[in-house]
Amino acid sequence: MSTPVVEFRRVGLTYPGPPPVTALTPCDLAVAPGEYVTVTGPSGSGKSTFLNIAGLLDTPTTGRYLLDGIDTGPLRDGDRTALRGRRIGFVFQSFHLLAHRSAAENVALALLYTAARGRRAAAERRERAHEALVRVGLGHRADAVATRLSGGERQRVAIARALVGRPALLLCDEPTGNLDTATAQSVLALLDDLHAQGLTVLLITHDPQVAARGRRTVTIRDGVLREVGAP
Repeated sequence: MSTPVVEFRRVGLTYPGPPPVTALTPCDLAVAPGEYVTVTGPSGSGKSTFLNIAGLLDTPTTGRYLLDGIDTGPLRDGDRTALRGRRIGFVFQSFHLLAHRSAAENVALALLYTAARGRRAAAERRERAHEALVRVGLGHRADAVATRLSGGERQRVAIARALVGRPALLLCDEPTGNLDTATAQSVLALLDDLHAQGLTVLLITHDPQVAARGRRTVTIRDGVLREVGAP
């Protein structure tokens, strides 16, 4: 059996009081390599807490979180940051692109903190950025400045930036929230293609239609995570 990319073992998070607030009750979840799992629930349900734990942005107060087989609990802050940079690609609702940089430059910036330095390294970053843009169908727009890109193109650049580090996990937070319906469908189709190529996708959404794109769906309500279809 392959090692899960994401494994929650009774993971929960309670914020100290008074009174203490439980944002995520202890839960179990395993996401295997190559799975496409969607996480849905209403606003305030605990989705952001789940995202922050899965993305190594927050530390659970109970349980153990293993990312790609690595127990993240004992890690120091610097090691957690390095692991996050190597193993997780993030895609957010807002694109977070530098406005006056080209698509290729925005993608290559993601490698600055994980790749070597020097001329050779800079050339490798440019090459990998172009490969990532080709992968999302934007190789022809590599030199376009971010302000000259459509909303759909900007999200594709953001996805290329998430992919350029060759992560084990693509973690998407409402990736179609700022897009019109047609553009959103094209971005979701791209995520379907990436999943078909073997990428592990974990997508957080409040939209049932987006959630239905996953091969598995879990819900979070009032901090309680449940697998859809489970008793």
